[in-house]
Amino acid sequence: MEWSRLVIIVLVSVLLLDQTRGQSSKSKTQKDRRTKEKERDGDLKTQIDKLWREINSLKEMQALQTVCLRGTKIYKKCYLAFEETKHFHEANEDCIAKGGTLAIPRDADENNALRDYAKKSLPGAGDFWLGINDMVNEGKFVDVNGIAITYFNWDRSPNGGKRENCALMTQASQGKWVDEVCRTLKKYVCEFIVP
Repeated sequence: MEWSRLVIIVLVSVLLLDQTRGQSSKSKTQKDRRTKEKERDGDLKTQIDKLWREINSLKEMQALQTVCLRGTKIYKKCYLAFEETKHFHEANEDCIAKGGTLAIPRDADENNALRDYAKKSLPGAGDFWLGINDMVNEGKFVDVNGIAITYFNWDRSPNGGKRENCALMTQASQGKWVDEVCRTLKKYVCEFIVP
């Protein structure tokens, strides 16, 4: 009897141990499956994110092409003129909302092309805002992104002091620049960088 009890205890122990191993192995298999699903989900999420970035990039390119069709393309920029008059900051915010900035000529060729485009697109406008100012440091002109300007085309040396901090291009002086009070209402041209 003793012997049979021992055999029964051993058999029960073996069965319990086997069942525990099975559950452990099932648990491990489930964990492996969950890990693989998470990796697959992560890969899908990465692919979806990549597709969204590509779609947004295509939308931006299409928008730029539309801007270029409505405005003009000069070198690697598209310009689009606006007849509405705004303060410097409002005009720049409007350009930013459209995906660009106020126009910033970087050399004489760009300046002349911008002048010619504005003359055709803003008839009767004597001048319009450029994306150039010296609001932070008097006499240190930067673009609307805070980058120092290396090309200048001043009609006369800017002398507005702390009162006149924003740059205009004037048609009367053949595309020369003048500094002006930023709260003045002027027409403006936005520029968009074309990739």
